[in-house]
Amino acid sequence: MMADVVVLVTGAGAPGIAGTVYALRENPERKRFRIISTDINGDAVGKYLTDSFYQVPSPEEDDYIRSLERIIRDEDVDIIIPQTTREIFILAEHMDHFRGLGVEVVVSPTVSIKTANDKYLLLEKAKQINIPCPRYYLTDSETTLRKAAGLLGYPRKKAVVKPRISHGMRGLRILSGESLGVDQLLNSKPEGSEIDLDSLVQILSRGKWPELIVSDYLPGEEYTIDVFRGSITVVIPRKRRSIRSGISFDAEVELRKDLIEYSTRLAVALNLKYCFGFQFKVSSDGIPKLLECNPRVQGTMVASVMAGFNLIYYAVMEALGVPAAVDAVDIEDGMRFVRYWGGVGVIDGRLIGKV
Repeated sequence: MMADVVVLVTGAGAPGIAGTVYALRENPERKRFRIISTDINGDAVGKYLTDSFYQVPSPEEDDYIRSLERIIRDEDVDIIIPQTTREIFILAEHMDHFRGLGVEVVVSPTVSIKTANDKYLLLEKAKQINIPCPRYYLTDSETTLRKAAGLLGYPRKKAVVKPRISHGMRGLRILSGESLGVDQLLNSKPEGSEIDLDSLVQILSRGKWPELIVSDYLPGEEYTIDVFRGSITVVIPRKRRSIRSGISFDAEVELRKDLIEYSTRLAVALNLKYCFGFQFKVSSDGIPKLLECNPRVQGTMVASVMAGFNLIYYAVMEALGVPAAVDAVDIEDGMRFVRYWGGVGVIDGRLIGKV
C-alpha cells in the first residue's frame, strides 16, 4: 500500500523518536506515512523504528545539506521534521532551497529560531512582554560571573549557571555553597549538577571563557508546555513529575491558565510556527517563570498527543498546506505519561523485537 506522505525525521537517536513515530502512525485522519529517519550515529535506535534509515554528516559539516538532497531524491520525500536543536537553524536557512526541491520543513523562520535558541535574547523578549522570568545576568568573565552570583545571593542562596546557547541540559550547573551531608551521600543518586563557585571558575579558566547566564534558582515544580500554532493555536502544559537526565519520565497534563496565557503570548511575540515548546519552573513565591524555549518537536510531546491533540501530525499537515480540520479540542486534564526503560533486539542490523 502506497504512503500518502513520505516524511524524513532527523535525529533518529533523539529521546523523542519513538513518540514522533507514534504520532505519525496513530494520526486521527488515518494518513499513511512512510517514515525515513537520519542521524549522525549510524546505529541510532530510530533506525529500527522507521521504514528506512540513513546516516548523515553533522549539521555543521558542508556535506550535510547535500546528503539530505540525495535522500530526498532517492526516497521522494515530501516533508522534513527536525528533532534536534543543532539542525533546525540550518534547515530554516535553507527553507527556500528545500521548497525548490518540492519539500517542506516543519520549522519556524530563522529570526524566530535565533531568538528562541538564545536564552538571553529569549528572556529579554519575555521581559518586554511582561512574562515572569527569574532574575538573570549575562556574564563573560570570572569577574562578572562572581558579581552576578553575589547579586543573586550566593553562597547563601543557590543560583543557576548555563551557557547562553546550549542543547538540553548541556553545561547547566547549580551553584551551591552547601556541603554534602552523610544522608545525601549515602541515599541520593549522584546528579552531578551542583557545584561550588570556586570549582566552576577553576574549570572555566582552563579554556576560552564562555558567555554564561546566571539566574535565580527556582525550587518549585517544573512544567513543559507543548504548543501548536497554525490555523489554530493549542497550548498544553504538563507538569514534569519525574526528570532523569533532562528527560520527563513522569509527566501530567495540567491545564494551568497562566501557563497557557504566557505560552500563547510568547508564541506570538516570537512568531513561532507548527509545534514547539517552552519550559517554566515555579519560584519560591509560587509564580511560574520562564526557563527556555524548544523551537522544535519536544522529547515528550507524545504526552500531549495522547492527551487529545496530535500536534506533531497537524504540524506536518499545516506545513504541507492543509489546515488543521478540528471542530473542537478536548484535552484530558490530568492525563499522565510514564516512561519506562525499553529497547530493541537486533541481529545483524535486523530488528527481532522491541519492548
